[in-house]
Formats: sequence, structure tokens, C-alpha cells
Amino acid sequence: MSRDEARVVQDTELEKDRARYGLLAVVISNLAIVGVAVFGVWQLHGDEAVSVGVLTAAFTAVSGTTTAYLGIKAVSNTARAMAQPQVHAREPVPGPASTPGAATPSAAVPAPAASPEPARDQPRPQE
Repeated sequence: MSRDEARVVQDTELEKDRARYGLLAVVISNLAIVGVAVFGVWQLHGDEAVSVGVLTAAFTAVSGTTTAYLGIKAVSNTARAMAQPQVHAREPVPGPASTPGAATPSAAVPAPAASPEPARDQPRPQE
């Protein structure tokens, strides 16, 4: 295994670990938020006016945490993909011009005709 291949494997494993532990941190924090919200509602003995506020705040915290994690992860993956050098160069797709015996594009399509310039001294038509 060459150095480049070993580095790619190491980077892949590192990224898998980061994804695992990042997701684990988000799930644990979301569970902690839910636990605190359930405990708070239980301590309020079902008082609807305050329970709605507690549950709304908990939902906002959970959705904010999850959205932030997914957004940061997506941007990180995109940036890493853009920063990596292209390993495999794409080969050109053969077209009709590269096929033996095919007509060249200049011979197959005639050039557009030149349009005559309008005379400047002619009056414009009345509308």
C-alpha cells in the first residue's frame, strides 16, 4: 500500500469517527433536553400554560441543535470535497467529430449568413 492510499484510508477512518461521535453528541444532548423538559412538565403537575412554553422551548432547542449539526456537517463535507485534488481525470467522451470518417463540425453546419446593415439615411416607418 502506498503512502497516498494509506493516507486516504486514515482520513476516511478519521471522518467516520468524527461523524459517529458528532452524531452521538447530538443524540445525547437531544435526549438530555427531552429529559429536562419531561421532568419540568412533571414538576409543574400538568399546568398547561407553563407546560406549553417548556415543551416549545425544548422542541426549539432540539431542532436547533440537530439542524446546526447537519448544516455544519454538510458544509464541512462540501469544503473537503472541493479542497481534495482530482485523482482521476475524466476522459473525453468521443463525439461525432472524433469518430473516424465523420464529418467535421465546420463542414456539417454552414456558417450563418451575414445580415445586411440597415441603411442609416432611410426614414423609420410610421406607426
